[in-house]
Amino acid sequence: MSSYSSDYSLASGNQENRKQAVMDQVRNELALANAQELINKINEKCFSKCITKPGYKLESGEQTCIAKCMDRYMDAWNIVSRAYIGRVQKESSLQSGNSFTDQ
Repeated sequence: MSSYSSDYSLASGNQENRKQAVMDQVRNELALANAQELINKINEKCFSKCITKPGYKLESGEQTCIAKCMDRYMDAWNIVSRAYIGRVQKESSLQSGNSFTDQ
């Protein structure tokens, strides 16, 4: 019987390791997707705002505009991301607190 229980605990631990590895991979893929979305949005918004006449090189004013636009967009993205993460964490903690009272 002890052999069975030790085999079960090893299988259970291995399953938990695989589950954690999948969760880590999903988190990494989501982070990559968010970064790609940020870059695409910055390109779209800042290019259309700052580049009025595309040419072979950027004018000084266009370079300044793009730099400021990117900084502002990234600052706003970070503020929204922090607020969203805070809200998700708060709701998660409220739900986990409610699950104890529901039982």
